Amino acid sequence: MTRPILYHCPDARSLRCLWAVEEAGIDVDLRVLKFPPRAFEPEYRAVNPLMTIPGWVENGRLMTESAAICERIAEGTPLEVRRDEGDYWDYRNWLHRSDATLTFPLAIMIRYTRVEPEARRLAQAVEDYKAFFGGRAKSIEAALADGREWLVAGRFTIADIAIGYAAFLATTLGADDVLGDATKAWLARCMARERFVRARERQRV
Repeated sequence: MTRPILYHCPDARSLRCLWAVEEAGIDVDLRVLKFPPRAFEPEYRAVNPLMTIPGWVENGRLMTESAAICERIAEGTPLEVRRDEGDYWDYRNWLHRSDATLTFPLAIMIRYTRVEPEARRLAQAVEDYKAFFGGRAKSIEAALADGREWLVAGRFTIADIAIGYAAFLATTLGADDVLGDATKAWLARCMARERFVRARERQRV
């Protein structure tokens, strides 16, 4: 059986998927690309016309959304919250929140600190979207306020990977000072996991 292929850029959203396959013990063909692919990897367009990361190719099917790929990876493993579990809909909500609500403002920060040429970088946009992220990240703090170790279902799940990536990304942008104390402690637990460490080691080329 052909291994799934994961197209990945170091510390990009595709890290969610790489971390997930490490946690799930799935063997993938990892292809590490330069970021952003649209500037440095023209041949990638034949795989993913959107030129976005991640790209997950399995049995001839392309998936491009990191949270959806994580759902596919988690299926049938303890990383998944099943429909018959009480936290199922909270779990699904976290998966959608991970990109639409939390990673989006950080992506704007990346654009105006790393991607745009110096003359087009906008310090005010960076500050505004950092504050925007901080307001939205309060939802993580609220979920952890009762002392729970993980976000849902009393165990580590794909929700922690999807949201954990957004919080980790904030640390790479100097935006982690807007995170609450419970969120920082939870993120430290996420980042201390052997499989997270392994995922970051694998992306080095």
